[in-house]
Amino acid sequence: MNQQTTGGLRPSMRPRHLIMMSLGSAIGAGLFVGSGEGIAAAGPAVLVSYAIAGLIVIAVMRMLGEMVAADPNPGAFSYYVGKALGPSSAFAVGWLWWITLCLVVAAEATAAAQIMAGLVPLFDQWVYALAFMVLFTWINLWGVKNFGEFEFWFSFIKVAFVFLFLALGVAFLLGWTPAESPGLTHLTESSFMPNGLGGVAAGLLVVIFAFGGIEIVAVAAAETAEPQKSIKAATRTILWRILLFYMGSVGIMVLALPWDDPALVESPFVAVLNQAGLPALAAIIGLIIVAALLSSLNANVYGASRMFYSLAQRGMAPRRLGTLNERAVPTAGVWMSVAFGFVAVGLNYFWAEEVLDLLLNIVGSTLIVTWLSAIVSHLILRTRAERAGEKLPLTMWLFPYLSWATLVGLVAIIVLGFTVADVRGQLLATFGLFVALLIAGRIATRRGAQVEDHVVSSPKRTGVDTQRGTLPAEHDDTD
Repeated sequence: MNQQTTGGLRPSMRPRHLIMMSLGSAIGAGLFVGSGEGIAAAGPAVLVSYAIAGLIVIAVMRMLGEMVAADPNPGAFSYYVGKALGPSSAFAVGWLWWITLCLVVAAEATAAAQIMAGLVPLFDQWVYALAFMVLFTWINLWGVKNFGEFEFWFSFIKVAFVFLFLALGVAFLLGWTPAESPGLTHLTESSFMPNGLGGVAAGLLVVIFAFGGIEIVAVAAAETAEPQKSIKAATRTILWRILLFYMGSVGIMVLALPWDDPALVESPFVAVLNQAGLPALAAIIGLIIVAALLSSLNANVYGASRMFYSLAQRGMAPRRLGTLNERAVPTAGVWMSVAFGFVAVGLNYFWAEEVLDLLLNIVGSTLIVTWLSAIVSHLILRTRAERAGEKLPLTMWLFPYLSWATLVGLVAIIVLGFTVADVRGQLLATFGLFVALLIAGRIATRRGAQVEDHVVSSPKRTGVDTQRGTLPAEHDDTD
């Protein structure tokens, strides 16, 4: 495998940036808000849902880590799919992820603006959205080292708050806060699985999407010093992060309040802190959620710009847009990735209340396709590496058994999703878009091959870039 195929990007981020990003990448609205929805669906048994989803995420990230350590690239899973399955699959995965991130950037700017307009009603919602988009566009144009520093501190704030919440939650359960401790009564006086296995399944569908965002680490590794060492450290943190942050927080929630308390659905962290007699701390949750959303916005602008740059470098987007400025920043990639976010500012001006729901419904379940593509690519590339006798710097545990088990588990979740109307609609929309992009990728691949054949067969034409407009065959296999 090639080493450090970054296409001109500089490894300016420090290992601590990547490690903290791996800690903070999954701490967002999925934990601060979605955890309450999971509890409502499954009751205390939502811990089982988190355990299953967490094991899948840990395995997927280990597989991604194996590929990244062997061959870092800003195209990440799209690049590895290209090596494993061919360029049209890489085209579809890359563009699907990029489109989704552009929508997510707009949704996060809108959600953060909506909360800020409620907390500090000095400006209209659209003004906050505009300010957030301008700020994080500037941060990403400033240079990857500065992006890494901003994201480090954003992630630090989120991680520190979760640690504080865990400490206060334990203190409340031990009777060390102003309110009376419920002890274990909420767990012992009600059923652990009040809604049966169906509730656990429904909870699984809620919580699996809470982990979206961790794959950004695979993209960022290409611009990190010592990528092999850094990605190893980042993937090692995933296990205890999920156990401590998610299962620890949710465990405190189901002990502190009855699982069917409506306050948990509305805002689980606020509900626990209010129950513990700490309303002053509960009041700052809104600001913490804003910080979490802006951290995700920052990371997603970065990830989308690097994916766009990688697509352009590989001939899957206009090559003239795959250039770097003097700070090694893909400026065209950044501007293309924030364009819809600025469009959303205008939508906030006219339809402030409706914009967020619209964007969230469009986003769908792209992470399922991303994770599937990562697993399939890993199975193929690892098998090739073993046949070639290559020594990999980081390897997946219990290969190939755990890799296949993870694939089966993810497919089972997809099948389960088709039994729920809302999830089924998102899955159908996502897979429909993926198929359309796959067809577009195949057409573009054939057109690129025809252009290359024509140029090669016309030796009298000089000064022609034979690579322009082509989709390089990342592997000899065809889709």
